[in-house]
Amino acid sequence: MDSDNQHGKRLPGDVTYKGLHEGGSRPVRPGLTLIASSLCIFVVQLDFLAMNLALPRMASDLGTSVTDLQWVISGYMLALAAALIPGGRLGDILGRRRMLGIGLVIFSLCSLGAGLASTSGAVIVMRIAQGAGAGVLFPLAIAVITDAYPPERTMRAIGNAYGIGALALALGPVFGGGVTELLSWRVVFFVNVPIGAVAIVMVLAGVRESRDTTVPRSVDLPGLATVTLGIAAVTLTVDRLRTWPAGLTAGVATAGGLLLIGFVMRERVARWPLVALDLFRNRPFLIITLMATVANVALIVSTYGVTVYLQQVTGRTPLDAGGVFLAVSVAAGVAAPLSGPIGERFDVPRTMSVMTLVGSAGLFLVSLGGSLWSYVPGLALIGFGYGMGWTMGSSGTQSVVPPSRVGQASGVELAIVIGIAGICVASAATLIEIRAATTGLARAIEEVLRWIAVGSAVAAVALGVVATRVTPPTQAPGAPR
Repeated sequence: MDSDNQHGKRLPGDVTYKGLHEGGSRPVRPGLTLIASSLCIFVVQLDFLAMNLALPRMASDLGTSVTDLQWVISGYMLALAAALIPGGRLGDILGRRRMLGIGLVIFSLCSLGAGLASTSGAVIVMRIAQGAGAGVLFPLAIAVITDAYPPERTMRAIGNAYGIGALALALGPVFGGGVTELLSWRVVFFVNVPIGAVAIVMVLAGVRESRDTTVPRSVDLPGLATVTLGIAAVTLTVDRLRTWPAGLTAGVATAGGLLLIGFVMRERVARWPLVALDLFRNRPFLIITLMATVANVALIVSTYGVTVYLQQVTGRTPLDAGGVFLAVSVAAGVAAPLSGPIGERFDVPRTMSVMTLVGSAGLFLVSLGGSLWSYVPGLALIGFGYGMGWTMGSSGTQSVVPPSRVGQASGVELAIVIGIAGICVASAATLIEIRAATTGLARAIEEVLRWIAVGSAVAAVALGVVATRVTPPTQAPGAPR
């Protein structure tokens, strides 16, 4: 790594860096940066998980159907996926602190607007804008941690941020179901406002401005347009797969694919590309991103399948299902902060491979059905194994790219990991629906979960072998060897 990527001398209570900040080296407060980043991750995950359980009551109050209101979820995810890559790179170009603050303001104000909205259309518009804000702030929440900590402490700090964010996994279903039942679905939106306000204060107080000083403050607008529209079209196709005619689905999917091809061609000739394509020649980055994708696909699909199973097969209420699901969220909350010290001590890709195998063992146990005595331990293994694999993806990719490009790397990694997971969960939902018509819902879910368990195990082993052959051992700088 060249001299521009090294950290400067550390002052008591502060960290300074060379070559990445405007106005030379100035102190930054890592603790406040960590709090701000953790709040960003927490509020995005809490909002998404809680909102799913609020839809039925929201539809009733607004005089519409749950099906029509699916755009509250779908529109949000569409905008989130489309904004991840542009959001991360815009932070590198225009300033990570500035863009993180803008993302938080958009997210918080649109949450307030959605909570005050009186029509379903207004709620959907606010949710789409809120998703765009989330797509900007999410990758930059990781990038500012990388900027605030020395290399030997970065993985641990990112793990701690995800650990705090993982509390949303536990609180989301219980909060969404409980608050909607006892108070109002509007509270699910309103709670984002004070959390977002505190996060903004933390950003202003503790996050130092940083950007990629090797590029000018100019944005590749053609690249920005093509990647945003391309990802949006592909994501929209996946979301509407079961409702659109085949011709329309194929047309929009083709348009999205062509836009993404056009984006790659544009980035190859752009003087200052939005995404430098040499990132994909970084073998450790690619291996870690693929492993994180496998872990996240398995985690998201299993979350969907288990949630449906607990409510529609076993007949539990949303609140009861959320209680059972605590096994996943608590285990993931334990795994996230542990991922830092483990990643510092052991090789990241191979550790991710082992953790994915742990998650697949738990998912296979869950796929067998049975009583809670076997179901809950399986859920705990899912949360711990897949959760650590997902967390290590963010911290691991940050450790193998230059500090000047951490925003871009975070946005690309998250776009791949989240985007493919979205495609897979939509495909799994369709497959469960098809299989349920002949085998029954319980068996259909169990079969899909079993296939995911076996598939993730095979992928983990294969990627582990590839990592051994094509990449050197990757550890955080300064870790014991």
